[in-house]
Amino acid sequence: MVDMGADEPAQSAWSRVDTSVPHSARVWNYWLGGKDNFPADRELGDKVFEVYPDIVRVARAQREFLVRAITFLAREVGIRQFLDIGTGLPTADNTHEVAQRIAPDSRIAYVDNDPLVLVHARALLTSAPGGATAYIEADVRDPDRILAGAAELLDFTRPVALVMFGIMGNVADTDEAKKIVKRLLDEVPPGSYLALNDGTHGEAVDKAIEITQADGHPYNLRTPEQVASFFDGLDLVEPGVVSTPLWRPAPGSEPQPLHIFGGVGRKP
Repeated sequence: MVDMGADEPAQSAWSRVDTSVPHSARVWNYWLGGKDNFPADRELGDKVFEVYPDIVRVARAQREFLVRAITFLAREVGIRQFLDIGTGLPTADNTHEVAQRIAPDSRIAYVDNDPLVLVHARALLTSAPGGATAYIEADVRDPDRILAGAAELLDFTRPVALVMFGIMGNVADTDEAKKIVKRLLDEVPPGSYLALNDGTHGEAVDKAIEITQADGHPYNLRTPEQVASFFDGLDLVEPGVVSTPLWRPAPGSEPQPLHIFGGVGRKP
């Protein structure tokens, strides 16, 4: 259990959390049915839900995609190291829980720049015996800091899975966002994987983004083709970059597409 790059204790981090204004991580927690949210978060969450009721399904679909992707990486291709960037608030089936159920020796480095996540970091740092977890306080726009912190836990001579769910929309320029992903991929060896998804345009979701932007939480949606471009140079795992409910769904399920696309790709 390691705390890297987090320069202050949780009590001090809590002093930077303003519960009187909505916060994107807490709103997301509300949509997931969590308890780490406050009236301001629920008010904004309800405003978004009014114009985009699928947002609750999107939140849950992203978590379900994480479970399926991490399960694939740990069980089917034997990945034992994970760099989860844009962790968000801890909830059920965090990356280390999914990976270590399959392989208890898995090592997971979590990255977020949100003081609220730091407050809850202890929940992310509960590792199975034989494995290890770490929390790094860093921004996705600072890949060098991320890599330096992760290198204290992960062995970059062995394959690593980069996990980037719902995070790249925080980078407005698509070319800049692609450069960040490439910088991270350049540091990991062949046989490593990228698991990434993000929101895509649609009439209702665009209206929802206008509401969150008015509340000071801008997010940049992309086209499915732009999401797919993050995987340039990688070997895509079937079925490629698709609406995430359609990515290797559970047998017997009847998934419906949503405005969130993603996939998994292997570095050759």
